[in-house]
Amino acid sequence: MKKYNLILTAAAAVFLFTGCQTASDSDSQNRPANAVNISYPLTLQAGYSTAADDPRGLALELFQDIVKEQTNGNILIELHPSGELGSDAELIEKMTTGNVDMTVSSAGNYAAYAPRIGVSALPFLFEDFESAWEFVDSPVMQDVNKDLESHNIHVLSYFDNGFRCVTTSEKIGAVNTVDDMRGLNIRTPENQIVMETMKALSANPQSYPFAELKQALADGTFDAQENPIPVIYNNQLYEVQKYLSVTNHSYDAMPFTIRQDIWDGLTPEYQEVLSAAAEIAGDQNRVLIRNQTIDMVKRLEEEGMEIVYPDLAPFRQATSGVKDIFAGVYGQELLDALK
Repeated sequence: MKKYNLILTAAAAVFLFTGCQTASDSDSQNRPANAVNISYPLTLQAGYSTAADDPRGLALELFQDIVKEQTNGNILIELHPSGELGSDAELIEKMTTGNVDMTVSSAGNYAAYAPRIGVSALPFLFEDFESAWEFVDSPVMQDVNKDLESHNIHVLSYFDNGFRCVTTSEKIGAVNTVDDMRGLNIRTPENQIVMETMKALSANPQSYPFAELKQALADGTFDAQENPIPVIYNNQLYEVQKYLSVTNHSYDAMPFTIRQDIWDGLTPEYQEVLSAAAEIAGDQNRVLIRNQTIDMVKRLEEEGMEIVYPDLAPFRQATSGVKDIFAGVYGQELLDALK
């Protein structure tokens, strides 16, 4: 909120520069060649895959409110939750082609375009939220974020999706050991690191759109899935899954992104507004995720799920080779920085 108040005081100055007009001639001359020629008011479509009351949805509503207020309505954010504009993979693809303006999604989903962006999803890297946040906010990741710019994607900030855990159906039973993962028909996002992690545990991972996941679990298309605890609760996956195994096998960082050509077309003053608002929204999202991760285990129990806490040492050992699969992609310098 301190950051919010600071940029509120700067809002009047922003209006003096930008108002409801297009960029000045000098701005236009300095803009990259691919920049969109923007006139105001401007409406940006932001799509995401989870429900509106999920932490990313609540944080995006805060972002929406801040941007509207600080630009005097010159930039409006139109939110589309629950996969209305497409799955995570489709939303990112539509950003590259200019058909969706903004999204927030797991880092691994962006890795199809910029493989290094998914490095924070490697199995069992972080023991707590604070160490994960320190890494994704570091200059190391700020440099990695630039890999997306050639694909028309600019990273505004990092949201948090929590640590991913495994859920299973009553028919399959709980995952207590690595042996329980063998042959498990499990849904994952279109995230190669997560899929390789599941393969290392001898499971059978298949990607599938999140918006259709609950029905796929209900009709037996999948016996299991893996997601952070707040996602499991907020999207009522406990209605179709009996067991939660707290594996925390992968940290799920979520870049909040805007089309690069739109970003380049904004005035510097409006870029500053969006960056600051995205940081505030990201901070709120992180607090919600951390608090819900703790609180929602109890709520899931109240909804009838059985909670299992496996010994994670064998899981770490089984997945220790996953980083080697991607060593050529990330490079030793990035892996050393991660250590």
